[in-house]
Amino acid sequence: MPRKKPFSAKQKKKQLQEKREKKRHTVASFAAQPHRSRMQSKDESSDDFESTSDGENLEVVKVNQQPTKRGPTDKKYDPNRYRLHFERESKTEVAERKRKATEPFQMLPEEMLEVDIEDIYRPGSVLDMPKRPPWNYSLSKEQVENKEEKYFHEYLENIYEKYSPRELSYFEHNLETWRQLWRVLEMSDIVLLITDIRHPVLHFSPALYNYVINDLKKHLFLVLNKIDLAPPSLVVAWKHYFQTKYPEIRIICFTAFPKDRILDNADPNKKLQKKRRRGHFTAVGPNQLLMACEEIVKARVDLSSWREKVEAEIQGEERVCDHQISVSLGEDAPDASYQEHEQFKDGILTIGCVGHPNVGKSSLMNGLVGKKVVSASRTPGHTKHFQTIFLTPTVRLCDSPGLVFPSLVDKQLQILSGTYPIAQVQEPYTAVGYLAQRIPLVSILKIKHPDIDSTDKGACAPQWSAWDICDAWAEKRGFMTAKAARNDVYRAANNILRLAVEGRLIMCVRPSNYTNEKAQWEQHQETQQIAALQEKHRMLELEDEQQSDLSRDFTSTEGDSDADVESEVDSDRKSVGPDRAMFLSSNPFSALVGD
Repeated sequence: MPRKKPFSAKQKKKQLQEKREKKRHTVASFAAQPHRSRMQSKDESSDDFESTSDGENLEVVKVNQQPTKRGPTDKKYDPNRYRLHFERESKTEVAERKRKATEPFQMLPEEMLEVDIEDIYRPGSVLDMPKRPPWNYSLSKEQVENKEEKYFHEYLENIYEKYSPRELSYFEHNLETWRQLWRVLEMSDIVLLITDIRHPVLHFSPALYNYVINDLKKHLFLVLNKIDLAPPSLVVAWKHYFQTKYPEIRIICFTAFPKDRILDNADPNKKLQKKRRRGHFTAVGPNQLLMACEEIVKARVDLSSWREKVEAEIQGEERVCDHQISVSLGEDAPDASYQEHEQFKDGILTIGCVGHPNVGKSSLMNGLVGKKVVSASRTPGHTKHFQTIFLTPTVRLCDSPGLVFPSLVDKQLQILSGTYPIAQVQEPYTAVGYLAQRIPLVSILKIKHPDIDSTDKGACAPQWSAWDICDAWAEKRGFMTAKAARNDVYRAANNILRLAVEGRLIMCVRPSNYTNEKAQWEQHQETQQIAALQEKHRMLELEDEQQSDLSRDFTSTEGDSDADVESEVDSDRKSVGPDRAMFLSSNPFSALVGD
């Protein structure tokens, strides 16, 4: 990065003068032009709109847009090249959903959490993934890119001819991100499709499965990530569900941040969970992944160094088989866009990690390595382009940006699964209502209805709405607007959604007929094995847990500064007595009370 040059006050004054002069010139030229309709203005801004086949303009919101600063040394650099592109909702739709969020809701039965993949992706329909058009070495780079752009435009037209934007979920409209996926799939020997165990059916695209297995003729591993956020019985049920429907995949259970205890088949939907520990990586599942890779590569690749590394981590040893881990970003790596794939080239196994945003691809790579080598974030779209990391001298990991496949899933479920950035949600109350209808959110948060004081004794308890839940949570957490000092309902709604994405408010979707067969899955043999696996890795962190204190459980990270739980603090106060209760408070000035 070039060194910044000093900027004097005189230069700043000159810059502002030029800016004002340019603005005056723009306003004068606009006034001299004839009046333009709104549709004409939309047609001119082609960067923010995608034209559909029915003649209408589809507005696309570009998520996480960064300011563009181009100097003489970074002419080709575009910070927004790989940002997420989603369809923008109209103001009318947002206002209508906001009105419905104030209406009382009814709790839904547990069967409503059961989801079938046939209802989401409609295999064989236009809800397919864009495949790279055929090419040859006689074509130039510009010809290949033009061909891809034309194909992708037709791909979007076919989808919007069949389905309206109201029916469709959020899905990726950025061709550059799809190109990154094509590149990772072509250069990988084994493809890891990473899914979140809370919503695995949302993250598993049958089109991707068919493309990797049938077209590319490669091996596909399904990784059920974050298994510490679901009961072991549900993990086993999802594992058998995918094995039955897609017999050619191998399934790996994984988590990079094991919790401090196992769920023991208890329903996680009925309690606010503690914050998942981050910073120290003791992953669950690398040994399963290693054994599956050994079955495929056999003697063609030497995986002995990986085996030694996994065994050392299981025994709790550190820095065993430590090596120089090199990280190369897609921007600086040699261009592999138009090269034929050679399996196990130079005796190196290449493992590609693909999946939706926020399913834990980067965290999985950090868990495999044993330390942070790739930046990870709860914000979707954090990984901008693919990057490669050498796990061992003969094993290379390839991380790809997360992208969303087209489907018919409810958009509110997409928000709760972390696919759509919460900071970009215009109306979060509907998603809170969606969550409250499926888990006992009122009892978990221990909130009181805003109108409870105005009701007479003996009167019926008021019904809850999504707006009431956000209002009550804002009252409890002390979220107030800056000027009017009213309850900040919008901030409270965002905070609830962040708790859900983070895994502290857990809503797990279930495979078909799971509710009727729940007792059978709880007694399954594999259920006890997964529980034992989690317990084994939990003991590796026992020494670190003994050194932790209560404040760590309530420490904020990544913008979620209000994720602490007052009820847990209250229970600790009762257990230690009133004399020491003041020292357990998150308020650093609580010890001054009474002076």
